[in-house]
Amino acid sequence: MDRHLSGQVALVTGASRGIGRAIALRLAARGAKVACVATSADRCEETVAACRERDVDARAYGVDVASTDDVKALVDQVVADLGGLHVVVNNAGITRDQLMLRMSEEDFDRVVEVNLKGTWNFAKASARTLLKCKGRLINISSVVGVIGNAGQANYAASKAGVIGLTKSLAKEFAGRGVCVNAIAPGFIQTDMTAAIDENATAALTASIPLGTLGEVEHIAAAVDYLAGPGGDYVTGQTLVIDGGMSL
Repeated sequence: MDRHLSGQVALVTGASRGIGRAIALRLAARGAKVACVATSADRCEETVAACRERDVDARAYGVDVASTDDVKALVDQVVADLGGLHVVVNNAGITRDQLMLRMSEEDFDRVVEVNLKGTWNFAKASARTLLKCKGRLINISSVVGVIGNAGQANYAASKAGVIGLTKSLAKEFAGRGVCVNAIAPGFIQTDMTAAIDENATAALTASIPLGTLGEVEHIAAAVDYLAGPGGDYVTGQTLVIDGGMSL
């Protein structure tokens, strides 16, 4: 695989499993040093080991992405440890699903704090470094942020907010050569979707024109494109990867 990110440093949140892990491994395969971030550093050790098998430096970090001060300190530490920062992938996210009439204020607030404020925190903390190197900021949203979904008002609002944030920052940073984009995955095969019962999975699959759930590698490949030379002239966009579900 072409190592077109050799000499660059990438930071991936939510890197311990699923989509985040696949993104970290893909960027490592492209030659980037990788800072793998999760709620605790221990949770990322397996991902770090797999990245190092691709002959790159990789480190594990733990943080609550909703804590502004802690995120700033972490980004500063990554720059010191790995020698810079060129690509930031905001992938960390949670769900606390419930119909609105039954949803607690706490569950609404926490999902927005992690999914939207967490994205803001890493964008803010890394902005000056990315501006210096004409870097890339890639935010993982969701198809639910595009079309909405019953029982996910908090999640849909947070992910729609990520798209709005992405467009605004793309306009702010374009003059300095920083490309800012979002990716909106549909239903992807992960530990979370594996927990859904067979009947619900069948119903979900039937709603997808391509007739199958997506794979984490589909999202990793999109990040690879946006982080690499192919993404040089792409900014402010939301790449929907959902098998046609949102049509």
